[in-house]
Amino acid sequence: MPVHDDTQADRGAAAAAGDVPRKNHDAGGKSGAEASSGGGSRKAPSFGAFVRKPAERAQTRSSASEAAGAAEGLRAETPETWPADAVEVGTVLDAYGLKGGLKIAPHAQGGKALIAAKRWWLLKGRERPERHSAVRVSAKVHSDSVVGQLGGVADRDAALRLRGARIYVSRADFPATEADEYYWVDLMGLHVANEAGVELGTVADLIDNGAQSVLRVEYPSTGKDGKPTTGERLIPFVGVFVKTVDLAAKRIVVDWEADY
Repeated sequence: MPVHDDTQADRGAAAAAGDVPRKNHDAGGKSGAEASSGGGSRKAPSFGAFVRKPAERAQTRSSASEAAGAAEGLRAETPETWPADAVEVGTVLDAYGLKGGLKIAPHAQGGKALIAAKRWWLLKGRERPERHSAVRVSAKVHSDSVVGQLGGVADRDAALRLRGARIYVSRADFPATEADEYYWVDLMGLHVANEAGVELGTVADLIDNGAQSVLRVEYPSTGKDGKPTTGERLIPFVGVFVKTVDLAAKRIVVDWEADY
């Protein structure tokens, strides 16, 4: 079950999700740990972050509609016109080249969503953020980053003005997941129980440690002072531990004891 991190983009960005599907084996980008679950050489799925398309297939060409969007340029947006399902998937690091290209750090290997979405939504600033959107004219994976071109960003100066902007895409624009593959954003808030039916808590976050994704599960607890507090469990999102994920029922069943 790969997990695409989309959901949040860096762990520093809030995931509406950042980015994004995970499989029980990481299909791209950093390789996920492969867990063996008894049965000879069969590999249990590892839940990776965004599954990245091969570099040679990653670039998208502009269509007639994208060409029209390129002419449209950056469009000012407001909180009211911002998509309700917007997920932060990356940050503009710098200009790329002289013709308005952008170098982007994808959150949690979220390049796949950046490349697939036809429109990017940009938020710059914290206290009084500026909101814009633009048609994504082109995008491709470049080493550990994504380089892209937006309509209306025609030169290096225009690209530099977007440095530091957080990039969002609509969850509806994420690429379809394969069987046994999930986006982090879709796992947030799911209830977690073990195979004996013991409730273990709720998914509060996901962590990508470079080898695999880890569910951070929160549950009500009591501190040493006797006061209510929030406990935490870290459960690797790999097939040897995660048995079923039911998005419709908002439930994950794991092979994990409450006292681990």
